[in-house]
Amino acid sequence: MIKKPEVLCKKLGLSFNNPQLFTMALTHRSASSNNNERLEFLGDSILGFVIAQKLYDIFPEASEGVLSRLRASLVNQSSLAELARKHRLGDYLLLGSGELKSGGFRRDSILSDALEAIMGALFKDQGIEACQQWIEHLFAQKLNSLSLDNWQKDPKTQLQELMQSKKLELPEYTLVTMSGYAHEQMFKV
Repeated sequence: MIKKPEVLCKKLGLSFNNPQLFTMALTHRSASSNNNERLEFLGDSILGFVIAQKLYDIFPEASEGVLSRLRASLVNQSSLAELARKHRLGDYLLLGSGELKSGGFRRDSILSDALEAIMGALFKDQGIEACQQWIEHLFAQKLNSLSLDNWQKDPKTQLQELMQSKKLELPEYTLVTMSGYAHEQMFKV
């Protein structure tokens, strides 16, 4: 950990009754067996719930499919890592020496997991209302910029919907190759 966790806590507008929960949220499994994985599991579920509820309220006319795609665009690894970078979360992570040397503090998966772990820690420390308020504040800019008019579906969904609209058979996907490390895999189908 390069910087003290209480500095980040203050930057994020948080205060913890149990500061050890916040420190655990910043602790990667490469650094300790007492790490952020379980908090990340919890935070992931809470984040999905909070964003789903907010989207449901913001877009009362949107279908379930559109709401699901909007939620996925907000809570994906890339989006979370972007928010983590905005707050320089990588500067505060506790990583093992191997992860530190390999630049783990810059890796999307580690950053996004740590952000979700903070959400889980906040929930355990203060409950759902405090967690919901913080998540909504954290995502305010992203939520305010959403519009059903400019929403784009992923290419696979676009293709499948086009095929269905023309009453054609849906494509079958076959994995041709898979490459890269487990945390950065590329698939050719």
